[in-house]
Order: sequence, then structure tokens, then C-alpha cells
Amino acid sequence: MIVWLNGTHGAGKTTTSALVQQLLPDSRVFDAEKVGETLMDITPGLPETDNFQHWPPWRPLVVETARRVLDYTGGTLVVPMTVLVEPYWREISTGLAQHAIPVRHFVLHADQDTLRGRIEGDSPVPSPFRLRYLEPYAEAARTWLHGEAEVVDTTHLTPAEAALRIAGAVKS
Repeated sequence: MIVWLNGTHGAGKTTTSALVQQLLPDSRVFDAEKVGETLMDITPGLPETDNFQHWPPWRPLVVETARRVLDYTGGTLVVPMTVLVEPYWREISTGLAQHAIPVRHFVLHADQDTLRGRIEGDSPVPSPFRLRYLEPYAEAARTWLHGEAEVVDTTHLTPAEAALRIAGAVKS
């Protein structure tokens, strides 16, 4: 099984994923961003983009990596990864379904002021990259994302509380 933690930057995906992993027996965290980093390391570089998710190889490589790891280890993969483009989510979720891999899709949500405050509180300097995704996240949440996932509002939750909710939902 895959427990996919979606949501924009500042929602708490990375911290929460490590805590969820501790609560789910036989689980591992798979950071799909590392697949993007591998693609970014290709020289000469792939066509210019502002987000590695736009490269067509990224999505099937995430599916294939997850499939291979699960074939090797079994258990559960906890995947903290923002996917805000609906066709990209469809490609990934369909690819996983074709391999009969069940996915529990959660969105860690927080209101825009909370997200902005968390990102601006990053040290040493707030990330302009992370701030750029606030509006695309809000648009995805309004149009498709919240309808495709179990929403966990982290505005007033600690990462530990969010992890307990997610793990509880997965176990039930």
C-alpha cells in the first residue's frame, strides 16, 4: 500500500511522513522528490523547466520506483509529495492501480495565512519557490484535489496529531 501525503509546501508533509512511518508497522518513507533530483542531475540537462514534475519521465519513474520497492520489501510506502496538476496525479494513481497497488491519498491542508507564516518562518530565508505554490495549491484544492483525497486540516494540529489521524485512518 501507499500512503500519499499531498499538500503544498508548509503543510507539514515531510515531518508528518516520518511520524506516520513510525506509527505504521512495516512501512518506509519514499521521497519521490529524489526521483526528480536524479533527473536534474542528468548532463547535459533535460529541457528547462521550473518544476521537475513537468518532465514526462518523472511520473512513470515514481510509479516504477514505488512498485519495485514494494515488490522487494512489501509493507507500506509513505510518500510525502506535492502533486497539484490533476493530469499528473491521474497518471501516477493510474500507474499504481495498474500494478494493483492500493493508495490512500491524504492532503495536508492549512489556510493560506498559516501556510505563508510557516514558509516565511523558514530559516535562514523564506523560500520564494515554496511561496510560489500557495496559489496553485489553493486552485487545486478548490477544483479537484480535496475531492480526490482525505483532507487533514493541519492549521491547528501538530505534525504528531496529524500523523495519528492518518495512521488511524489507514489502520481502520
